[in-house]
Amino acid sequence: MAATTWPAPNWPEDVPHEITGYEKPLYSILDESASNYPDQVYTIFNDATRTYAQVKDTADRIANFLASRGIQKGDRVAIFLPNLPHYPAIFFGILKAGAVCVTCNPLYTANELNYQLNDAGAKAVFCMDHPEFYPTTVEAIKGTGIETVVICGVKSYLPPIKAFIGGLLGKIPKAGNYQPGHLFFDDAVAGARPQPPDIEINPSEDLALIIYTGGTTGVPKGAALVHTNFTSNVMALDEWGRFVQSPGEKPQKLRHGGSNTVLGVLPWYHSFGLTVAMLFACYTGSGLICVPDPRAGNPPFTEVLKIVQKNKPTIMPAVPTIFVAFTNHALLDQYDLTSITGCFSGGAPLPPEVCKQFEEKTGAIIFEGYGLSETSPVATANPTSKEGRKIGSIGFPVSGTDIKILDIETATKELPRGEDGEIAICGPQVMQGYWNRPKETEEVFREIDGKKFFLTGDIGHVDEEGYILVTDRKKYLIIVGGFNVYPRDVEDILFKHHKVELAAVIGAPDEKSGEAVKAFIQLKPGETATEDEIKEFSKENMAGYKRPRQVEFRETLPVSNVGKVLRRVLRDEELKKS
Repeated sequence: MAATTWPAPNWPEDVPHEITGYEKPLYSILDESASNYPDQVYTIFNDATRTYAQVKDTADRIANFLASRGIQKGDRVAIFLPNLPHYPAIFFGILKAGAVCVTCNPLYTANELNYQLNDAGAKAVFCMDHPEFYPTTVEAIKGTGIETVVICGVKSYLPPIKAFIGGLLGKIPKAGNYQPGHLFFDDAVAGARPQPPDIEINPSEDLALIIYTGGTTGVPKGAALVHTNFTSNVMALDEWGRFVQSPGEKPQKLRHGGSNTVLGVLPWYHSFGLTVAMLFACYTGSGLICVPDPRAGNPPFTEVLKIVQKNKPTIMPAVPTIFVAFTNHALLDQYDLTSITGCFSGGAPLPPEVCKQFEEKTGAIIFEGYGLSETSPVATANPTSKEGRKIGSIGFPVSGTDIKILDIETATKELPRGEDGEIAICGPQVMQGYWNRPKETEEVFREIDGKKFFLTGDIGHVDEEGYILVTDRKKYLIIVGGFNVYPRDVEDILFKHHKVELAAVIGAPDEKSGEAVKAFIQLKPGETATEDEIKEFSKENMAGYKRPRQVEFRETLPVSNVGKVLRRVLRDEELKKS
């Protein structure tokens, strides 16, 4: 098949439009890095490090252990953990056993976790030895098919002296009351041979992961993803990232084998953190800093600033709320963040003002991309240079990916440049469908020009230079007096107000017009403002039909564990009032 050339004059130099060589099991990226860079550090956690050879050895043992527990090809195994150094070895071990990994939000309640374990039909779960996480697991597995529970203790991967002192002083929290038959991670690993079962994997057909969409749009659905969805996406990212690595040189791909360190501040249960941090680090033989709780410290996010200063990461994938938290941190000037050279923003639209402030304070470059759990996740990205990127856009389709803008009503007609429609994606990173949901699967796919496109539910357009711009989610469109108001447009302007830290805009019920624009504002620490002040600012900076008719100040806005501001929660609250 001939390569699809995306029509854009600023397409990054030397980046191919297509990729090849991704038809391989996902765990092969660990095997290759362990072979090429056995002594290179993979995970970094609280002064303790593990090499690629060590992680591979543990992954092989976990695969052997799972096979001994009756786990067969295609069985589902869940991970209910924060970003601990156990995670990569468990993840790859599950895949080496031929099983399907089910990643679970570690902040889930027992009911939420129970739903996910039942829906996926999981047979085993890895959880954390913790006074909250472990009891949640015990409660959640009731009425499920879970036969094996493995308890992971933080002490496993702490430096010996810290583990000893922490245990002695009781500073490392443990559950303390364990159910009969539940196993400890260290025992499971020690009792297994470093020989995974001989399982034949068809990378383009066999499932690797079921990633749940988070439930922000209703009942969570599991995106069923095969091995090549992720191998293709990681390879595309590797091709895409081109940086000037020595003065006077032209931009080049990141060097493999220890030249870079990735800050694992995004949760790995989510596709963004999983692919762009954990898997990308593995593919490139880079270090990976494990950050279980980025909000830790007083004020929040202080501990992660300390981690950055100490471990000097070069790559930082993050969501806009994290960039906001860094930029507005009261102690930011006390920490050196200059090691960070490239930041990949995704998960939610990046307000241009946030991008500007972060870059001014750190010297890094942020390039925004776009994707969904259903696309493993990266579908588009801006060029990784200040000359090539366009702030406010999501860039171009990454290598091997095609994008169409389709009419909102039927999603069957391709629209011309400049016209807003639904964003549709075709590429090797697109999921097979939703787990056990054939009807929902059928609804989100369209065949166009002989290719299968995934309907994202996002509205956007392609501009005259080929950059793609997301206007908003289809379901969040606000109609005021016949005019379309996109919440993101209003939020981007509100972010420019010097007192605003976070902003969220919804359509609130209105007797006269049906809907009215309402803004929820979280102010920067120590700032005060009035509703009239925000309205006057809006009057000066946006058209009349876009201006918020109501302004509500909140100490904090509701955000997901990934960092997305949850407009749905705010809108539901408003609907309950009416």
